[in-house]
Amino acid sequence: MSDHTDERETFHHDPIGHAEARAGMTVGELADSYGEAGIGASDIHEAVDIYSEMLDDDVTTFFGLAGAMVPTGMRAIVSELIRDGHIDVLVTTGANCTHDSIEAIGGKHHHGEVTPEGQTEREHDETLRDEGVDRIYNVYLPQEHFALFENHLRDEVFSTLEDEGAVSIQRMTEELGRANSEVNEREDVPEDAGVLAAAYENDVPVYCPAFQDSVLGLQAWMYSQTSEFTVDALADMTDITDIAYEADSAGAMVVGGGVPKNYVLQTMLVSPDAYDYAVQLTMDPSNTGGLSGATLDEARSWGKLEKDARNVSVYADATITLPLVVAAARERHSS
Repeated sequence: MSDHTDERETFHHDPIGHAEARAGMTVGELADSYGEAGIGASDIHEAVDIYSEMLDDDVTTFFGLAGAMVPTGMRAIVSELIRDGHIDVLVTTGANCTHDSIEAIGGKHHHGEVTPEGQTEREHDETLRDEGVDRIYNVYLPQEHFALFENHLRDEVFSTLEDEGAVSIQRMTEELGRANSEVNEREDVPEDAGVLAAAYENDVPVYCPAFQDSVLGLQAWMYSQTSEFTVDALADMTDITDIAYEADSAGAMVVGGGVPKNYVLQTMLVSPDAYDYAVQLTMDPSNTGGLSGATLDEARSWGKLEKDARNVSVYADATITLPLVVAAARERHSS
């Protein structure tokens, strides 16, 4: 048998170890242990390593939040990151803004079922329709909360903006954050005031480039039919590109895909620099050619990431990976 040892120019002596799962481990220790393993475990380990560097004060962090992350219980994680100064720019969906606001003013999401015993999924959803309950996989939301949200928007948000002329989407989310914060305190709501309130209280801009695709957007459109309220969809692009342009170092944490992902990444196309760090948490595969699963390495070809940027894509359910990556990175950053 010939010896090819001298021909292995790309091979390094770095044998796979074995992850540990022992009682008493911290989440940071578990993530470190993942670094001994391969496939998704090693990606999680790298994501923690990169994201912990993004938490440094000299890195301007853009956070993209897509999917049903608020109604599925990820709300407090994002709020706390904002309050602790770890998010400089938030880009999210109208749906997340809607569900965040519903909880801020007294509504609540509930544990549910996809297919209860004795029913097909369709039969179950027909029953929920009759009972006035909306389903997000295994999460329920009573429809009366949307009526509460509609009144909140009309009385506390839109009416205060209609005399300002065409407002930016960021100005609207800022006003929604203010209203959420004030109503939450005034009504003594047990639930925290949430993401938009935290952003308002800490001067963090929230961009929602496709807010029309949500109950928030529907309500804004309906209000505009009988008032002077209107939104300028292009106005935000000046502000977010200015932030990117002025950043000495920038990082992107992208949770999910769609519009928030692209809006975060495309910001660097009109900046002289690009992202120095990027972490993506997604379940969409890259081989379909779709944006949501596209690798961050692909984004490098567009000039959205620096050539020497540190980046990783983690392909798994973000309700599992986001808490793990954030907790482990914050543990490392605080030590």
